[in-house]
Amino acid sequence: MQTTKPHAAMFASPGMGHIIPVIELGKRLAGSHGFHITIFVLEADAASTQSQFLNSPGCNAALFDVVGLPSPDISGMVDPSALLGIKLLIMMRETVPILRRKIAEMKHKPTALIVDLLGMHGLRLGKEFNMLTYVFIASNARFLAVAMYFPTLDKDAIEEHIIKKKPLALPGCEPVRFEDTLEPFRDPTDHIYQECVSLGLLYPTADGLIVNTWDDMEPKTLRSLQDPNLLGRIARVPIYPIGPLCRPVDPSKTNHPVLDWLNKQPDESVLYISFGSGGSLSAKQLTELAWGLELSQQRFVWVVRPPVDGLACSAYFSVNNSEIQDGTPDYLPEEFVSRTHERGLVVPSWAPQAEILAHKAVSGFLTHCGWNSILESVVNGVPMIAWPLFADQKLNATLLNEELGIAVRSKKLPSEEMTPRVEIEALVRMVMVGEEGCKMREKVKQLKVTAAEVVSCDDGLAHNSLLGVAQQCQRLLDSTSGMARGA
Repeated sequence: MQTTKPHAAMFASPGMGHIIPVIELGKRLAGSHGFHITIFVLEADAASTQSQFLNSPGCNAALFDVVGLPSPDISGMVDPSALLGIKLLIMMRETVPILRRKIAEMKHKPTALIVDLLGMHGLRLGKEFNMLTYVFIASNARFLAVAMYFPTLDKDAIEEHIIKKKPLALPGCEPVRFEDTLEPFRDPTDHIYQECVSLGLLYPTADGLIVNTWDDMEPKTLRSLQDPNLLGRIARVPIYPIGPLCRPVDPSKTNHPVLDWLNKQPDESVLYISFGSGGSLSAKQLTELAWGLELSQQRFVWVVRPPVDGLACSAYFSVNNSEIQDGTPDYLPEEFVSRTHERGLVVPSWAPQAEILAHKAVSGFLTHCGWNSILESVVNGVPMIAWPLFADQKLNATLLNEELGIAVRSKKLPSEEMTPRVEIEALVRMVMVGEEGCKMREKVKQLKVTAAEVVSCDDGLAHNSLLGVAQQCQRLLDSTSGMARGA
């Protein structure tokens, strides 16, 4: 007999950067809307996903299942030198037959299938198993708008934007500068361009699009996506803004040397620097950043990795850290740690970012502009220095700087031209002690308030948006149960 609770199956891409937002969405559906959740992940991520659930505040483990899927062999389908994104996309596509088999074996079939961006080939399973289907955009509405609009462009529009490098006019939205365009859409002859165009055509085949954003964060883009005369004519399905989805934290309950150091610093006095789990800088840029931080005379916590010359996403692999005598990694200026140790802390490779941004001592964030990092900064009222490297980060940086006014950025894109130490010094001082930083701090703290309001179970807009998904699923469940009783 069918369970009386809606059951959502979630198909998540590899990597905790993808899985954590899926976990938070699952917690929301289970905790506030009574869903049972099954998350399908590749076997390599199953144990860490299960651990995230067990250690996550407010998570009822009885309502969750994590199912590992064997990783398909794609060695004969993609060049070893291909970008990580195309490898993940093909891997997820080749996993769909395994997902089909796992769903077929389930005693209680899911009411809904929620796939992430790279799992959209799984949408075709909806009709087969009488499931509603949703795409979960862990990024923002602007990314969704660009990804859906590009496949509709004619040859002349593509030439104007890609060849002549003119801004791309998005109906009802701010135009997209060529330098902000997602790399996969810059070369129509490239394999990944064709793959992304094909994906863009799949969005309207879902029953709804769930986006990790909210009205005050992206008012113009969300209005356009929901307006049938603007981008809504391309989407053709409901848009559910349910953000911000962030992992809840409490710095006072986390043990880590970084937090111990922060406890000794004055309130709102520390700049946090991190380029995410995979961002990397060249050796020269790393040196300039170190000198810029030193010249600024501001307190800082810097999560630093060895330099990698080449692709900015190269740090997804690990490199051994060798050090010189005073504890300074040998890829930073000599005696950098000794000269800055009274006001700075260098942390190799990783630190508990969400807890750091929630700490009362932190007052600024130099970030690569990944969407998860941006949301963690906003929900804690921390203004930013935007340092985009790849993927949607340049789009995000423009949103923060030009539309929201909660970040400053360098004159030239860091991914295309080195940012010198004097400019870095000026940016740091601007955010930490300048008048412009004070104005940004006020704006981002206002967004922090709206972020808390929209996710409230007491008539919050994000809560009500997700309620729309829950009600749609409940109607399908009730009709299916009625037909079963009638039979």
